[in-house]
Amino acid sequence: MVRFSSDVDILKYEPILFGELHLPWQVMAAGTGAELDGTTLTDGAADFVNSRTEAGDVVYLKSADGALDGAYEIVSVDSATELTVSVLRADVADAPVAPPQGSNVSYRISTFTPQATEAACELTEHFGIRPGDPGSPIGVENILDTDVLRRAATFSVIARVFAMWAGHRDSQSLWSKGVHYRQLFEKARQRCRLSIDLGSDGVPDIVRIGGAIKLVRD
Repeated sequence: MVRFSSDVDILKYEPILFGELHLPWQVMAAGTGAELDGTTLTDGAADFVNSRTEAGDVVYLKSADGALDGAYEIVSVDSATELTVSVLRADVADAPVAPPQGSNVSYRISTFTPQATEAACELTEHFGIRPGDPGSPIGVENILDTDVLRRAATFSVIARVFAMWAGHRDSQSLWSKGVHYRQLFEKARQRCRLSIDLGSDGVPDIVRIGGAIKLVRD
């Protein structure tokens, strides 16, 4: 399963997609009565391993006393019952930052992995790379740095989710948000510059630019 963005990437732009506008059918784990001690979230009844929770996912936390109510990074899955969580960081190399403390914490881990997979397929099709272009001799493994696709993939996911909710709620404002992010996606895709290594020597053999037009002879 190929994807170029994580749920944390989406959190940077639209926290509401993990709150009011999360996708109920894509909730991986949820619980009540969890304990939050600094950056450690513990729920003895959870199974974060089998729920496929991973670093880069997002957890929505809410405490009974109202002191805690928001979405936070999952930094690591430390055991089946324990996560390290953090306030959104500027860099993943930064130390985790503890959320506000609260009592009797409820949590929900929802994901946009299916949409991220669709976005990756769309991008690789555009660049003539597997899996989007199944017949291509070039695969994702040949791209020297896939991070150049991260922003475009993130905007694609957000656009898809807002368009989905606009259809469910018949909302013009949500539809406009989806159109806005689709435009951001198109601009970000045009700016992408992929260095492709066919010889496994770390040296690019091909460069593909997102805004270039590919001409095909009939």
